[in-house]
Amino acid sequence: MTVSEISRHTRRIMFKKGETLFTQGELIRYFYVVIRGKIKSYQLNLNNAKEQTIFIFREGDMFDTIVLLDGKEHDVMYEALEESEVLQMPIEFVRELISTNKEFNSKFFPYLARQMRQMEELATDLSLFSTSERLIKLLLQNLDPNNLMKYNLIQGLSHTEIAKLIGTVRHVVERHLKALKADGTIETKNKNIQIVDTRKLLDKINLF
Repeated sequence: MTVSEISRHTRRIMFKKGETLFTQGELIRYFYVVIRGKIKSYQLNLNNAKEQTIFIFREGDMFDTIVLLDGKEHDVMYEALEESEVLQMPIEFVRELISTNKEFNSKFFPYLARQMRQMEELATDLSLFSTSERLIKLLLQNLDPNNLMKYNLIQGLSHTEIAKLIGTVRHVVERHLKALKADGTIETKNKNIQIVDTRKLLDKINLF
């Protein structure tokens, strides 16, 4: 199947910042690839309003891979963190690509493996590490170009969204950032966090 044939099955869709997405069962019928912007998937506890971010999808990211593979509803929510643009494809067409297109598979399955590793890492981090350790680990991963899921992920994110990534709340993140800033480890400006002393940050966490 050629690129032109694939393009005939896709259409571009725009989402506004703050828009809640896919509330009408679209993910059963369609598969999406992000062209630009940031879209998060998350779980929400309606009893206590606690929210846990699962992924933040950016350029080149694909979803929903779980629905694609098992055909069942996926109990997650989606929100555009900034103005975003995606490619929409019929999900049955994408399943056909998996069966017939080696080039698509050469990109899809390594990407699927990265998603699975991130889910494993999230579960491990929430179980084994403190909020301070989880935040420091995220700051370090944000600088690592080899970490495709986390590199430059938090640039421009609010403290609230950073908190939802590591399973805590905004004031806890702000307390940790204030302490790191006070001892000269980081600097913050306009929702961007810059590491001033990587060695000092590594010394605070026994993960590497």
